[in-house]
Amino acid sequence: MTTAWVVRQGAGGRNAEEMIEAGYLGVDFIGDYDIRPHLGHGAQVFRGAMNSVFLAMYPDKSRIAAGLAMGNLWAACEGISEGDMVLAPKPGRTYQYGIVAGGYEYHPGTELPHRRRVDWKGSLNRDDMSPVLASSAGSLMTVFQLSAHVAELAALTQLADQAQPIAQAISSQVEDLLAFHMEKQLEDFLVHNWRSTILGREYDIYEEDGQLVGQQYPTDTGPMDILAISKDRTRLLVVELKRGRASDAVVGQIQRYMGFVQEALLEPGQTVEGVIIAQEDDLRIRRALSIAKGIRFMRYRIEFHLES
Repeated sequence: MTTAWVVRQGAGGRNAEEMIEAGYLGVDFIGDYDIRPHLGHGAQVFRGAMNSVFLAMYPDKSRIAAGLAMGNLWAACEGISEGDMVLAPKPGRTYQYGIVAGGYEYHPGTELPHRRRVDWKGSLNRDDMSPVLASSAGSLMTVFQLSAHVAELAALTQLADQAQPIAQAISSQVEDLLAFHMEKQLEDFLVHNWRSTILGREYDIYEEDGQLVGQQYPTDTGPMDILAISKDRTRLLVVELKRGRASDAVVGQIQRYMGFVQEALLEPGQTVEGVIIAQEDDLRIRRALSIAKGIRFMRYRIEFHLES
């Protein structure tokens, strides 16, 4: 496998058994609309064409909602490669897993008309996963990648023969997994405690229809950690989190996300800002930020207490 994904089959995974029995994964987002003419040109071109279609169908939705829906639709129908592993959440903390075996198929008149053929293999229990994998796999996003967990998933599903050599994969991923784990914990902690932070006084993490969608919001250059909006709805805020000391490379990373927000998500009268949160900075990132418009740096502090 190249990488792994979770794809929720309908709200709450209610269509999972039907899709598994039929040998597919399936999503909706835009109903009976044949998206084949818009595939094959990458995520940016797809969003450019399909966001307007989505907003014409659902005029009460925002550009952020359109971007989220069409980003998920593209990921499911084209972003996932043949040979990738896919997990389908089912009731009872279980996931069916399989290997994607075909390209996009359009099945009008069904509840999930946008489909990919899958060779479903077996099931996994969330309780058997490492805490960080279980946390990632439990995300409420409809389509999301588990690239940091390929080695663990290959071992859990005994599909190592379809992955890169497992020992090599685990060895090469140890440092990345540790970094990911720490940044994921920082992200989850910040999201959970958002309202009590200085940022929470001015911004809310973006929600759509009462669902938190601003955590790991997908873009065409990867997911941004947090997308927030000012309480007066005039400013979108991109939050990028880094464990320890931040490199000046993160300035380019957050600028890419801000560029995506500016091009794809802003409504008339809105602006975009960015904030990098890390434990330390250095001269290089201070120099870069001195001429980076609309981006600020904030430090987090970890406190450790023992009480008897």
